Amino acid sequence: MILRTLIVMLCLTGLQQGAAKAQTQVQAQTDAPVLVTGTVADEATRAALLERLRGVYGAARVVDQLAVGTVSTPANWNTYVGRLIGPNLRLVKGGQLHIDGNSVSLRGDVASEEQRQKIAGDIAASLNPTYTVNNGLRVQVSQQVVLDVALADRIIEFESGKATLTPTGIAVLDGMTVALRKIKGVKVGVIGHTDNAGSRAGNLSLSQARAEAVKAYVVAQGIAADSIAVSGEGPDRPVADNRTPEGKARNRRIEFKVLQ
Repeated sequence: MILRTLIVMLCLTGLQQGAAKAQTQVQAQTDAPVLVTGTVADEATRAALLERLRGVYGAARVVDQLAVGTVSTPANWNTYVGRLIGPNLRLVKGGQLHIDGNSVSLRGDVASEEQRQKIAGDIAASLNPTYTVNNGLRVQVSQQVVLDVALADRIIEFESGKATLTPTGIAVLDGMTVALRKIKGVKVGVIGHTDNAGSRAGNLSLSQARAEAVKAYVVAQGIAADSIAVSGEGPDRPVADNRTPEGKARNRRIEFKVLQ
């Protein structure tokens, strides 16, 4: 007796061919084709599986490479597999849904613990008690969160009216450099801002110069120059009230934003 295994690959970069034995693989990234390969028991099963996948990912993205052959599966296996292919799968990045007989395992990255629990819970609820579910989902820490946590609402200080970093500003940047190393290969925008004191033109020039000074410092610490883009917004994007000293201090800031 041959027992077929279904594997659903979720939001991966590139496409891979099926592994040894009968396997069905569905692979995708946000805008990439969804490649479906493997062997199913009959044409009806094939059509139903493709319909479910097209409903989740969109018909234009599903590339059908399924075959029909001689297979043996647990009772109502096709029905349970169909229930597992739902909208929640789109929340999983870089993962795999592996169904081997009555054993289901799910791994990959999700945005929150709430998502992790809900996806696994919904899968378990869609199956009968003979199935076991292994929840291998991980909560993904976004690259932007890495930068935000490192900065932690601190201000990168400069000498008054200049683009010269103070010792306190350098200490903050040392921590930011560590964070930038963690997200190596990602393009990051360094954006300078000022309060509204003085002329707009002068503030735009100062904010640009300060962003350039930040880039120069982190590049000197080993961060790739082409991974840092700089811009100066001057007083145009305040985050606090410029009518108070505290608000002005908050508006004189450097932002780090993941660009890709």
